[in-house]
Amino acid sequence: MIGPDPRSKYPMKQNQNVQFIKNVITKPNIEAGDYSYYHSDAGEAFEKRVLHHYEVIGDKLIIGKFCSIAGGVTFIMNGANHRMDGSTYPFNLFGNGWERFTPSLEELPFKGDTVIGNDVWIGRDVTVMPGVTIGDGAIIATRSVVTKDVAPYTIAGGNPAKLIKRRFSDEWIKDWLAIKWWDWEIGHITANIDKITSGDIEGLKRI
Repeated sequence: MIGPDPRSKYPMKQNQNVQFIKNVITKPNIEAGDYSYYHSDAGEAFEKRVLHHYEVIGDKLIIGKFCSIAGGVTFIMNGANHRMDGSTYPFNLFGNGWERFTPSLEELPFKGDTVIGNDVWIGRDVTVMPGVTIGDGAIIATRSVVTKDVAPYTIAGGNPAKLIKRRFSDEWIKDWLAIKWWDWEIGHITANIDKITSGDIEGLKRI
């Protein structure tokens, strides 16, 4: 075996706080790539952190490969949205005659899928709002609230999250996005982890 078994639910022996997301999800509207993990505080299942995610709404949470998601991260999905063309109060949820005022899906705000790229690091207690895309190689600072897209290989933080800085030059970011090391065969990745973790772009380009 080269590296941890990508089919394992808990890749660290005797530690069920670290979960390979792909292998613990049960809902068809969540997708995750190999080796992306959630580090919970007490073995909490990853899906508990994905709120208001209803299949009838039609949105997906899509997570790429090799992502690091810390404890307390929450994904708010489109099912949390209230009608906004008048009162925002959800009368229909309380029944007793009010159910006839249930809005159609077209009357509710819909932001689309939430997409997390590859090699993304999301810090503790971050909240990701519906329809956001976080690009490959991005870093989200602890306790941030992500309301808008985050560009690849940038660091964002705050409430609402804003650009803190770009991790690399424009040229290097283009190189990282072209290399796409996360799509390599795992043996090839393992042989070049030193270059991947040290940011040896020239070495990665040569191979």
